[in-house]
Amino acid sequence: MSHQQQISLPAKLINGGIAGIVGVTCVFPIDLVKTRLQNQRQGQQIYKNMLDCLIKTVRSEGYFGMYRGAAVNLTLVTPEKAIKLAANDFFRQHLSKNGKGLTVFKEMLAGCGAGICQVVITTPMEMLKIQLQDAGRLAAQQRMPAMMSPTKLAATNTVLSRSYNVGPSPAARAVSATQIARDLLHTQGIQGLYKGLGATLMRDVPFSMVYFPLFAHLNRLGQPSRDESAPFYWAFLSGCLAGSTAAVAVNPCDVVKTRLQSLSKGANEESYNGVVDCVSKIMRKEGPFAFLKGAGCRALVIAPLFGIAQVMYFIGIGEFILDQSPFNYLSA
Repeated sequence: MSHQQQISLPAKLINGGIAGIVGVTCVFPIDLVKTRLQNQRQGQQIYKNMLDCLIKTVRSEGYFGMYRGAAVNLTLVTPEKAIKLAANDFFRQHLSKNGKGLTVFKEMLAGCGAGICQVVITTPMEMLKIQLQDAGRLAAQQRMPAMMSPTKLAATNTVLSRSYNVGPSPAARAVSATQIARDLLHTQGIQGLYKGLGATLMRDVPFSMVYFPLFAHLNRLGQPSRDESAPFYWAFLSGCLAGSTAAVAVNPCDVVKTRLQSLSKGANEESYNGVVDCVSKIMRKEGPFAFLKGAGCRALVIAPLFGIAQVMYFIGIGEFILDQSPFNYLSA
């Protein structure tokens, strides 16, 4: 994207929203696996790895069990991608002077601003998504009586446990994001929906500070000349590589965020009183490698999401819908 061009925020928001819908539909099962792997505690592993988690999820919950929480995630990712990508363009344009290229510091500053804007809007939906995604892991844990005593199982958080009964019962299927949100608002107020906000900022702001400058530099390598755009396949590959790199880099923050936002705990699972308490307990009881849980899954989720997002930008669907320009898909 050229710095000289005046950006259209509505068009960028449309591009990011469409990219989020397409991307999430493709990679949601892997995102669900990531959440469940990150929430596993040492000595209570239900799943051995990503493939094992997918197989057990399909066996116990059916094919659609892999899409538990997908509606919330679609609602989440559409504004998340829209806000993040459009805000980054907005800040980049205002930080550039006379159409000149940005320094790496200014690129990181633009990414930082984009991450902050996105987090404020999407944290509540991210928290609800995690509750729905982790339900199957808790149900599977309840089916393992040898691992836990009935007394400890009864202590599982009541906000969610009543809806996540073992087996595919109608009650288990009836749980919804609306019900969880209502329970949270009733018991904890609006701050309940923003549980883990600090950890979310710790994850998404550094992610944006790594992703956007890295993508810009990788994409620039594919430009035939300074005034021409890189081909769409190069934009896709650059988005995938930059996204997976940034995802792995901030995975420790994602583990902390997931643990803090998981309201329903299995038996013998720790509760945390904030970011510092969470980090210290994970380090002490599970070791440093626990912070890399789900890193591979997260990279597989983020890479195509941002690859698709950059292709949407290249094609210019938002600009086409607003009748500002024709499709750019014929460029090679």
